[in-house]
Amino acid sequence: MKSVLQAVASSVSEIPAYVPSGNECALFEHAWRHRLPVLLKGPTGCGKTRFVAHMAARLGIPLHTVACHDDLTAADLTGRYLLKGGDTVWTDGPLTRAVREGGICYLDEVVEARKDVTVVLHPLTDDRRLLPLERTGEELVAPPGFMLVVSYNPGYQSLLKALKPSTRQRFVAIEFDFLPPEQEIAVVSAESGLPPDRVRPLVQLAQRLRALKGHDLEEGVSTRLIVYCATLVAAGVSVTEAVLAGMIEPLTDDSDVKAALVEVTRAVIG
Repeated sequence: MKSVLQAVASSVSEIPAYVPSGNECALFEHAWRHRLPVLLKGPTGCGKTRFVAHMAARLGIPLHTVACHDDLTAADLTGRYLLKGGDTVWTDGPLTRAVREGGICYLDEVVEARKDVTVVLHPLTDDRRLLPLERTGEELVAPPGFMLVVSYNPGYQSLLKALKPSTRQRFVAIEFDFLPPEQEIAVVSAESGLPPDRVRPLVQLAQRLRALKGHDLEEGVSTRLIVYCATLVAAGVSVTEAVLAGMIEPLTDDSDVKAALVEVTRAVIG
């Protein structure tokens, strides 16, 4: 059986590398075949977006990704009339394009979007699979090749930004977390080019810092940040500088907290 590192390194170049931590790939494929919407939930930087890109490439279907934010409206997803050459022309948004053409529409961190976005999604997440476009008078029926996928971080929600139970229960949900240490070491090594024995202390440090989440830190160290840090080390940056730039500075602006994290770094790495 191939090692995790070999599995990552030997992935087909057109398919983004991804190391499963459970049966999420099989669950996603079943949802795709049976036209079920999927909700991915887990901490920031644990691989949700990479997973969707991997599955889209693996299934050979287009991927329309939308990074949700405070100003994202339903019109940004569905489309709007724009002036072009003196004429008013309807222009599809990414959700409408995905419904018309097929493929996965992935809304990353959906709770960051405005509340009217979830209202637009509801008809697409039941047996109707409809997208009503009030501005054009159309009512689009999603083809078999369309799939709606959304993600969010349950640990980073507030009362003002929470996914309603009525919305969550419209999706098949898959929970993500950080990989076990040996798998995470293999992934970081493959992504950064840093040998596993040099990645190991960085992963150990990340685990120590993740334990501080909810105390001194709002978020733990993502796998993405470990890759950034390892990439700097592989490029010749000292471990101390790489950890400061790749892990500590992105986590906090508080000088006292940063000083404490530096002490943790010294205890783990030296």
